[in-house]
Amino acid sequence: MEYNPVPFYKNNRESNMTYKEEFIEFMVLSGVLTFGDFTTKSGRKTPYFINTGNYDTGDQMAKLGRYYARALHEALGREFDSLFGPAYKGIPLVVTTGIELAARYSHNVFISFNRKEIKDHGERGNIIGHMPCEGERVVIVEDVTTAGTSIKESVPVLKSAADLDIKALVVSVDRQERGATEKSALDQIQEDFGIRPVSIVTIDEIVSFLHNKEINGKVIIDDRMKDMISMYRDKYRAA
Repeated sequence: MEYNPVPFYKNNRESNMTYKEEFIEFMVLSGVLTFGDFTTKSGRKTPYFINTGNYDTGDQMAKLGRYYARALHEALGREFDSLFGPAYKGIPLVVTTGIELAARYSHNVFISFNRKEIKDHGERGNIIGHMPCEGERVVIVEDVTTAGTSIKESVPVLKSAADLDIKALVVSVDRQERGATEKSALDQIQEDFGIRPVSIVTIDEIVSFLHNKEINGKVIIDDRMKDMISMYRDKYRAA
């Protein structure tokens, strides 16, 4: 039976929401985008947190793949050959994105991901799935990048496999804040490795859409929360 992809999260013929706005609402309803008092892995106190580990149903993962695939398709068209997902959160992301690229855009790309430890028996090495080839154009698929640590680990893994072209890094949310330098983590990755950053949405787009907006009867970002986010952004805003 031929796979027939279902529409996006909402049917835009019946809604004025863009796919970016749909994605923001989808993150809120999935419990992935939350607001309050959190501490990031880097130790920063932040009023918002994105935890893609909270996507926990097949339906959510299918929808997530549609947003990633659309962001990639709009940014790169068909100018890439394979997807690579850094373990562990990148693994389901490359799978659902690859499925949706094939189903919705007839773009059949290779898929691979890494394991944390190299096996010394059976299937050796630490790349699983497609083994990158010479000259191949690869996109790394991540959830959110704050300091760029996983990318710095992924690039040597990919480059050791073949002389390939790491075309882009796609993330769900660009936090638009400083990484290890005054530049944003995504800008620093582009400068250091020549990898184009692509995001489904930015934090500016999130705040603009959710400020004083009710979802399921609750205002997600009220004036107080907006002020807290602004203070955090002023402190960590990228140059």
